[in-house]
Amino acid sequence: MKVHLQIDGSPAKARESAREIAALGADGAFSFEGQHDVFFPLVVAAGETGLELMSNVAIAGPRSPLHLAHAAYDLQVFSQGRFRLGLGSQIRVHIEKRYGSQWGKPANRMAETVAAVKAIFAAWEGEAHLDFRGEYFIHTLMPPNFNPGPNPYGRPPVLMGALGPVMTRKAAEVADGLLVMPFNSTRHFAERTLPAVEEGLRRSERVLAGFQIIAQAMVAVGSTEEQLATAIDRVAFLIAFYGSTPNYCAALEVEGWADLQPRLNELSKSGKYAEMRALITDEMVRTYGIVGTPTECAAQIQNRYGTHASDVCCYFPGYPPSDADVADLVVALQRIPAPPLVSAR
Repeated sequence: MKVHLQIDGSPAKARESAREIAALGADGAFSFEGQHDVFFPLVVAAGETGLELMSNVAIAGPRSPLHLAHAAYDLQVFSQGRFRLGLGSQIRVHIEKRYGSQWGKPANRMAETVAAVKAIFAAWEGEAHLDFRGEYFIHTLMPPNFNPGPNPYGRPPVLMGALGPVMTRKAAEVADGLLVMPFNSTRHFAERTLPAVEEGLRRSERVLAGFQIIAQAMVAVGSTEEQLATAIDRVAFLIAFYGSTPNYCAALEVEGWADLQPRLNELSKSGKYAEMRALITDEMVRTYGIVGTPTECAAQIQNRYGTHASDVCCYFPGYPPSDADVADLVVALQRIPAPPLVSAR
């Protein structure tokens, strides 16, 4: 199983962060669209390391498919074929009030964005005239002086992040792979995610072996009781944040904790984050997170995702794990055999 670690998005820290990720033995680095631009740190990493690179995720809604296609094309060239474009939808309040963009039918819009990006790639590869006409986007003009031509390293894969069944099904219909949202449990992945993937692939007449599943995990790793206590507390805060979002209630529902979601949501609106965290039990942390020593964490990730996921993105939210623990975790995960995959491009 390939292992990807999150690169620091700060322009002042991205270079050193990329080097540290490479030194820890990871296969790749992924960026998160939070306080900084999602693509810039990957440009830095491409020039500093030989890591595989992935946006995880770039928010698709506020962006034109053409902007996304250009960013992905250029990163694929600069990294010499090491880039994957990971896209996500975000939730309504962020799209409208943070990005100042429009909201509506997020799964359909995401699927159309992916299809439009692929149509642009096909036009640049000389495979088809650009004639994309969708509900949200129209791309019918690509004069030669705006066409970069075929990518010397091939088209970068386009991945979709998803949690709910509708978005997951859409990802399996149109994307090259699925970024499984980290707010997940073994039961939710098996009972909700995989059936939605299978249905989406059936609709697009593809097979599971041709679709890449990339797991994501909220990891609380430590070799001492003190380290673990801090890590568990930080993962619990992130679980509380995810659980406060109505769109993510399905992950709570499948485990019998759906009644917690309205309480978390109400507290979040008042900024009562400590009270939110207090509602998250150790059982919940172990259900949605990955907890233990490096060896124990690797075993849990394998148990949850190992027979389906080729890669895993590890998050260490809000706490600094020791380099030794991360390096041991990377080695343990890389020993897990990945499922055989055929390119979906």
